Amino acid sequence: MNKNNPSPSVSNRHPLHSTTIFAAMTFISRVFGYMRDAVIMIIFGAGANTDAFLVAFRLPNFLRRLFAEGAFIQAFVPVFSEYKTKHSAASMRDMLDHTAGSLALAVFLISILGIVLAPILVLIFAPGFLGDALRTELSTQMLRLTAPYIFFISLTAMAGAVLNTYGRFGIPALTPVLLNLSLIAAALWLAPRMSEPIIALAWGVLFAGVAQLLLQLAALLGLGIIPRPRVHFHHHAVRRIIRLMGPAVLSTSVVQINLLVDTMIASFLVAGSISWLYISDRFIELPVGLFGVALATVLLPRLSRCYASHQQQHWHATLAWGVGMEWLIGLPCAVGLLVLAEPILISLINYQAFTFTDVQMAALSMMAFALGVPAFMLVKVLNAGFFSCQDTATPARTAVIAMIANLVFNLLIVAVWVQQDYVGAHAGLALATSLSVWLNTGLLYRYSRRQRGFKLSKEIKGALIQSTIAAAVMGGTLVWLRPTAAQWLNWATGQRLMSLASLIVVGVAVYLLSLLLSGFNWRLLIKLPRPDTLHQ
Repeated sequence: MNKNNPSPSVSNRHPLHSTTIFAAMTFISRVFGYMRDAVIMIIFGAGANTDAFLVAFRLPNFLRRLFAEGAFIQAFVPVFSEYKTKHSAASMRDMLDHTAGSLALAVFLISILGIVLAPILVLIFAPGFLGDALRTELSTQMLRLTAPYIFFISLTAMAGAVLNTYGRFGIPALTPVLLNLSLIAAALWLAPRMSEPIIALAWGVLFAGVAQLLLQLAALLGLGIIPRPRVHFHHHAVRRIIRLMGPAVLSTSVVQINLLVDTMIASFLVAGSISWLYISDRFIELPVGLFGVALATVLLPRLSRCYASHQQQHWHATLAWGVGMEWLIGLPCAVGLLVLAEPILISLINYQAFTFTDVQMAALSMMAFALGVPAFMLVKVLNAGFFSCQDTATPARTAVIAMIANLVFNLLIVAVWVQQDYVGAHAGLALATSLSVWLNTGLLYRYSRRQRGFKLSKEIKGALIQSTIAAAVMGGTLVWLRPTAAQWLNWATGQRLMSLASLIVVGVAVYLLSLLLSGFNWRLLIKLPRPDTLHQ
């Protein structure tokens, strides 16, 4: 760090340590997230009203991931890291103030537009609701309540990015717990007191946005770097961030855009399709959020410092380590979700309004999504490599190709399945998303080799092969041990949960034992240049 900058220093801990902290906090958040989804599905079921809420929630959530936590953060962190590394404390704070003010004004206007244009937005993003007055009216009413969420959560995301740059990963990762708690409270306490219970969930989203921002601001206040918002879109740093954001909008959000396209198409399918896709995607987000996002979030500031300090060897080593870790963790997660889709859904949410038919339908899309889990995770790290070099154009090109491919896959797969009256046509949307994200991963790796000279060492390649074999052994073991769906349905909740937990523990044990027997080099997990050798 510039010696004239007295701000708190960046953490010098190994990225595995920071990733573990981030993942642990994210795990707590995800546990509450699944409690939230279980409560919603059990109370409201996977029907028309729930579909309406998910549309109203997905739109501001999509904009949050597209701009705030996606493109904006990927553009902001490298520029902010550069100011911390090369400029004075005064310049850094000036940059932070103007960025905060400009972002606040932009997302405030977007929120207002969301409220005013709610009826049009619902029909644009859920065209299948046309002619269904109930779902259209409910979605519109709830979108007007959830639209301001984009304002609060965007500023929350920026505050979290600043904290991450200073090595503070715990609070940003734990903050989503507030959204989950707010929705649980809305479903259990507020909904019974309203004439239309489902609308309580929209109020829960709005309250959560305010609470999340206040928590992040308190954390920044503790570091003494609370921004003083000033609007100046022509500020040098703000212009750079905007310029980098343009292509980053596509590259960071290809999966979210694909999921939004899936929602649009699913609105034409049978009622419940949107809910089945949503709940299966939520389970897929567990490993992606715990490890994929966590690792990419931790590595981006480190990769940015390597690039800013011209430490190319360390940059290559860090990115290769990230790719290896994502595969090592992502592949067994994918196999586990693929094999245990029905048991997971039966054990956790097959109660009251969420029927066994819902379980079967959600399991189909969950298995299709599971095929793409390693790619979902690898994309995060490979994108971080380009963003750290302030190259957002290359990932944007690959994202455009992937999105076009996803649309083609959707039309081909879903059209054939609908024509054959296949009741699980929604799973075709999930399969198309998995195929397109694998294409995106392959293109990103190819461009990393061509443009950055990135290569995986023989040790890393050997580890990838060993982990692939170990995951296959684990999958075969779980298939052999897994009880039938009929057995799961006859068990009480406690026995379902114990059996599921036992299978997960056995799967992890078999995977680790297989790696051990294959001679896996465990030192690869910590084999990285010490952070204190980097110029900060």
